[in-house]
Amino acid sequence: MKILGVIPARFASTRFPGKPLADLLGKSMVQRVYLQCQKSKRLNHVVVATDHQKIYDHVKGFGGDVCMTSADHPSGTDRCMEALAQQTEKYDFVVNVQGDEPFIDPHQIDLLCQSLDEKTELATLIQEISTLEQLLSAGEAKVVLNSKKEAMYFSRSPIPYVQKSEQSEWLTKTKFYRHMGLYAYRSEILEKITRLPMSPLEKAESLEQLRWIENGYRIKTVETDAEEGLCIDTPEDLERAKAYLQRITH
Repeated sequence: MKILGVIPARFASTRFPGKPLADLLGKSMVQRVYLQCQKSKRLNHVVVATDHQKIYDHVKGFGGDVCMTSADHPSGTDRCMEALAQQTEKYDFVVNVQGDEPFIDPHQIDLLCQSLDEKTELATLIQEISTLEQLLSAGEAKVVLNSKKEAMYFSRSPIPYVQKSEQSEWLTKTKFYRHMGLYAYRSEILEKITRLPMSPLEKAESLEQLRWIENGYRIKTVETDAEEGLCIDTPEDLERAKAYLQRITH
């Protein structure tokens, strides 16, 4: 089984333009993501998929593999598909590694890859929610599972709803899970889902994975108890990442 790791690296960003090139103590954010991916034992190859010449030249400059993709892609999933189409080798699966997580744990990538088999269409990591803040945050996508550990639905709302209990007590009544944003796609499934029009539930929740579920695709989930790495969305996040990096390297 051959697995391609793709790091979507878009230049434009409402809150932090050019963030893939942001310096993190001597290495750019996209370079740090790339180096973490190279530590994976399951990825056969890693490529950065960008829409900007500066990022393309930068990745080439540090010796990474990179491909130029359209600036019009609505999501990282679409950018992954174009990157896959440009490869000369055939891959069974594609893993979408978020380009704004410079400390992503390669063991988490391998954990997801280990779950892939001939029946897998799509797969992603989840984690049990441990705090009420996470449960109630609209920024956290929650997920409910069927008996096969496949995703039934994702929502920004707390799901399931616990009847006849105060929200403050919900975590003691049942398990809740959050989505961790690392995706694996079977190559032929990736091609199919990128052709689908935006779905009603996707529009409502602003979660692209709902489009796949609405169209009958199965998303396998893999539970992890590892801490999620720092995600950099703003310049303030970058400063926190620098402080974290200084702590762990000194």
